[in-house]
Amino acid sequence: MSLALQLDGYRLTTADILYHWPDHPDLLQNFIWQQLDIAPEFPELTRFLTYWEENLDGPLHSVTVASKALVEPAEFRWATCELKLH
Repeated sequence: MSLALQLDGYRLTTADILYHWPDHPDLLQNFIWQQLDIAPEFPELTRFLTYWEENLDGPLHSVTVASKALVEPAEFRWATCELKLH
């Protein structure tokens, strides 16, 4: 994963995609997709799902999306005391 993309606001995005089997429409199959993407627009995921609907036979049932920033500002706390040793 590119650090430059993460610094530009890209986040690790995971999509749990349920779709119907083309030959057995009553059966559902699970597909996990993971990519760096920008929340909340998710252009990469939208591009992938558009490709899926236009080129693949299995119609989508549902998509569950989770997103997490991997590079975040450092967490800091103020010191409550200072000790000095000789």
